[in-house]
Amino acid sequence: MTRKRPLISVILPAFNAESTILDAASSILEGSFTDLELVVVDDGSTDQTWEKLQALSDPRLVTIRKMH
Repeated sequence: MTRKRPLISVILPAFNAESTILDAASSILEGSFTDLELVVVDDGSTDQTWEKLQALSDPRLVTIRKMH
């Protein structure tokens, strides 16, 4: 079975956002509109942003990590 493409892609950039990334991502994923994918791009964070993102388990979440 192929997955239906979401109607909307939301792109959330992040850099050293460990204190806010979970709230930001959860706010988008828990909103009333659900036909979306959330693409979070970690732009080389040096804090725990990436690790916090990995704790989220939602099939609509796509994470990309840019290394510097």
